[in-house]
Amino acid sequence: MRHTISILVENEFGVLTRVAGLFSARGYNIETLNVAPSLDATVSRMTLVTRGDERVIEQIKKQLNKLIPVIKVEDISHLVHIEREMLLVKLATSADNRAALVSLAEEMRAKVVDHIDIGYLTLELTGSCDELDGFLQQVESYGIIEMTRTGPVGMRRGAEGFTVD
Repeated sequence: MRHTISILVENEFGVLTRVAGLFSARGYNIETLNVAPSLDATVSRMTLVTRGDERVIEQIKKQLNKLIPVIKVEDISHLVHIEREMLLVKLATSADNRAALVSLAEEMRAKVVDHIDIGYLTLELTGSCDELDGFLQQVESYGIIEMTRTGPVGMRRGAEGFTVD
């Protein structure tokens, strides 16, 4: 099963290496990983997606909590939460397909971030993983030149925050 894990860590040199090393040493795979500073400049928030059964995920959480720079770990997969991901996709365009592609982009609330009238169009789209997968399927026939995704970031819903206590 897919799990999204939020991790608060001290914002210091080598933390990402320690977390990645923990996963590789135990043979676990990191599907996606995002790291950015939080409201507190001394703390960063990691959003990590991995797969495993409940026993494996519990072991991962315990091992993460043992790392010195880790402040807090939470698996938000079973909580009511919001996940969003960003996609940048560069598509081939021609005089024949440009209008249809721009129309599809508007329908999906994608933003044109770079283009040449005839040649290519780069779109930015934010949504759930499933929404982005669906969008990619719709534009595949236009010719995807290049694409990159951030992987999901997420947080639980409600008034309570995931912060350093």
